Amino acid sequence: MDLLLLSNSRGPDGSYLVHALGEIAAIAAGRKRALFIPFAAVADPWEAYTEKVRAVFAAAGVAIEAIPVASDARDAVAAAEMVVIGGGNTFNLLRECRRRGVLEPTAARVRAGAPFIGWSAGANLACPTIATTNDMPIVDPHGLDALGLVEFQINPHFTNALPAGHQGETREKRIAEYLAANPQRTVVGLPEGDWLRVAGNAAVLGGPHAAPVFRAGRPTAMLAPGQALGCETANAALLAAAGLAPADGTG
Repeated sequence: MDLLLLSNSRGPDGSYLVHALGEIAAIAAGRKRALFIPFAAVADPWEAYTEKVRAVFAAAGVAIEAIPVASDARDAVAAAEMVVIGGGNTFNLLRECRRRGVLEPTAARVRAGAPFIGWSAGANLACPTIATTNDMPIVDPHGLDALGLVEFQINPHFTNALPAGHQGETREKRIAEYLAANPQRTVVGLPEGDWLRVAGNAAVLGGPHAAPVFRAGRPTAMLAPGQALGCETANAALLAAAGLAPADGTG
């Protein structure tokens, strides 16, 4: 498999997927067509979303084709050269994919060699479940199980910052709660601007920021850009830069 899992689509200046253009062109590797699944969009029409993505991918030499919303959606997935899934609301994305019967065909097509690109909700969908999304459950997707293309969970848009005076949980606390209920899982907190490139059995971090890796009963570790998941270390300086402290308090 060859996957590009992006934390976000927009840069700090509002530019759309510009930070990912090089990675998109690299994973395309000469392929000219990609099937786009826009079902994470809720307030905006899927057609408009598709057009926005089409304009970006054209710059990488890839023509975006919209997934049919009728009964032939599974056939389109089975024939896709690449599969691209955009961000939005992860619960809506999963529900619409499940309603149209495209979850299993998508997983099968990617496992057969079609590259996969997903950002935010699209990256969540590549995981075993969508349980580590940041989104509000605005619809019932009839289960949280997702594509299961990777063995770890992603928390996109990761930040541990809280506004002054805010009394809610930090992101780190919410992930700790998830791991208390799901101790067998690994969660990668993917900061904005970062991505994971998954090829074969290796998931390598790209982008400007280190990413925290959370496991039940273990200190938070940090994955540095260029490192593969499983090779991270508990680096005090990187933890501090991410606004985290080692779980054992030792650094």
